[in-house]
Amino acid sequence: MTLLMFAAVCCAVPVRNAISAYVAVETDAQDDGGIAEGGSPADIPPRMLAAYKKAVQPVGKHVPKCQGMRWPILAGIAKVESNHAVGRNIAANGDIRPKIHGVLLNGSGQGGNTTVVPDTDGGKWDGTSQGERAVGPLQFLPSTWESVGEDGNGDRVADPHNADDAALGAAIYLCGGGRDLTKRAQLKAAIWQYNHSDEYVANVLGRIDQYTAAAKDPDLKNVSGKVRTVIDAALSQRGVPYSWGGGNAQGRSYGICCSPGGKSGTTVKGFDCSGLTTYAYAKAGISLPRTAAAQASVGQRIPASLGTRALKVGDLVFYAYAPGRDSTIYHVGIYAGSGQMINAARPGTVVRLDSVNVMSGYAGGARLL
Repeated sequence: MTLLMFAAVCCAVPVRNAISAYVAVETDAQDDGGIAEGGSPADIPPRMLAAYKKAVQPVGKHVPKCQGMRWPILAGIAKVESNHAVGRNIAANGDIRPKIHGVLLNGSGQGGNTTVVPDTDGGKWDGTSQGERAVGPLQFLPSTWESVGEDGNGDRVADPHNADDAALGAAIYLCGGGRDLTKRAQLKAAIWQYNHSDEYVANVLGRIDQYTAAAKDPDLKNVSGKVRTVIDAALSQRGVPYSWGGGNAQGRSYGICCSPGGKSGTTVKGFDCSGLTTYAYAKAGISLPRTAAAQASVGQRIPASLGTRALKVGDLVFYAYAPGRDSTIYHVGIYAGSGQMINAARPGTVVRLDSVNVMSGYAGGARLL
């Protein structure tokens, strides 16, 4: 499937406070796709993350010899297949509406499909008897779903348009006859089975690695002094909601109206990205300007050309619409080491650890300590 890249403005606020082929799914760029717990990526809706984590537990009952199944694997697939169903309504029971359908696989070339796939379900899952369409957040062909679909939410129906069912079905499918997914070669083989494309495998592996990094707590045993003060201050706010325009040197605050997606912070007490950095650095006695773009002018600039490995714990991390032009910087985080940053990503999320690669347009960093 074609992966759409999104860049959400998160804190440019006033100083005043398929299984067999890539198939296109229609998704909307939104700035509200968050989750409700720390230590996980910013782009996964809470109900989808719950489905991925839930599916890992029972997979051994269905594929007893499978080893190494973990939620970042399912999240990596779902990111590429449907962008985690962002833009759809995900009910408490996991049902997703409107349903997610891929293009009709009739060999027309639309969405990259060149092979005719005959209908197998009479339109039961894909809504058409004229051929096959991949369905649901994990984009199963109906024929594949018939062989791996299971009831993941306890309603006695195996529905590929349900988050729990689809996640469990994907876990079973990826496990094959009993793969050891802790081994890179077998993980690659599982992803290749999902879609016979080297580009697809590389894309999904990259997402899995990002989600894996984001789920780990940082190693801070050798971090001390003011750097430790900044990191501890930022980490202490994990779980605090994002608020557009929220946060200052004193702590969380109500924000302002409105984000580019129309989200108001006026009723949410929390932080936006630069509000969080302003607060954390204030704890170490350092005053920062209020916006992400303005913060890039403070301290020793770390060029993007040096890559993220040039970052040290405590550095500011910037993202821009046009990297190299600091006036286009739209986001800032605090580097926590091991490829992670402390991040207030966008409306609908909470402060959490994320991979530094979760945001687009890496624009380097700044060292203040």
